[in-house]
Amino acid sequence: MSRVLVTGAGGMLGHDLVAVLAARPDLKVTAATRADLDITDPAAARNAVTGHDVVINAAAWTNVDGAETDEAAATAVNGEGVANLAAACAADGTRLIQVSTDYVLAGNAHTPYPEDAPTAPVNAYGRGKLVGEEAVARLLPDTGYVVRTAWLYGAHGPNFVSTMLRLATQHEQLDVVDDQHGQPTWSYTLAERLVALADAALAGHATPGVYHGTCAGQTTWYGLARAAFALAGLDPDRIRPTTSDRYPRPATRPAYSVLGHSRWAAAGLPPLPDWHSALVDAFHSPAPPAPWKVA
Repeated sequence: MSRVLVTGAGGMLGHDLVAVLAARPDLKVTAATRADLDITDPAAARNAVTGHDVVINAAAWTNVDGAETDEAAATAVNGEGVANLAAACAADGTRLIQVSTDYVLAGNAHTPYPEDAPTAPVNAYGRGKLVGEEAVARLLPDTGYVVRTAWLYGAHGPNFVSTMLRLATQHEQLDVVDDQHGQPTWSYTLAERLVALADAALAGHATPGVYHGTCAGQTTWYGLARAAFALAGLDPDRIRPTTSDRYPRPATRPAYSVLGHSRWAAAGLPPLPDWHSALVDAFHSPAPPAPWKVA
């Protein structure tokens, strides 16, 4: 029986990872929340990793704008914390799947970024996550996996989709940016793929390195908001397009976060589904439906 450690188990993705793994009687799962494990503590990381075959690290500093004012704290989690886990995995012979971000890329392309595209983060959050990626590549060249994701939404944490539906109860019309392009990704679908990658890694079928864990296709935040309104039974025309300069943020956002998915085939796994079909599945998911309800 393989043993899997999920860090960041209390977060949106971590919660879904635990749910997917719970359906696998062939796996023994340890779910570590932030209260259970501080990955910035090297000794705690070593103790947590010991005895596991795979670690899926969903622990992260996710406050993108907050990273601009406290980059050291963000990098302590997203960079040095990942290095602690990678070092512990190297010492214990454990495989590591590290969840990273499109923000390590420049975000100024016009065609999907391949997995080997040069990195060039445009904000503090991206710089910290890149430190984590580099630690995995350096310390676990044969057993380390980096899965970059983007535009995550799900039932167990704050996200764009649930925010739009909440705002729909407060405003008749909403202005949403239409000049940032990306791939909305349901956290549960990503969790399923991360578990499949763990299986492939344990079986020796998955080459270590970078994978892109986003749904296929692309849209804008405006397009996603309209799609969410339609699925919620609301009038999509209540959403009006606008530009990013109308909503300045402390952290620069990439204008183009569309990722290519060619490496999945080499691991014997298909790419994630199209973003809109995944969104439909999310809205029809029976448990829990609360974040998608409109009061």
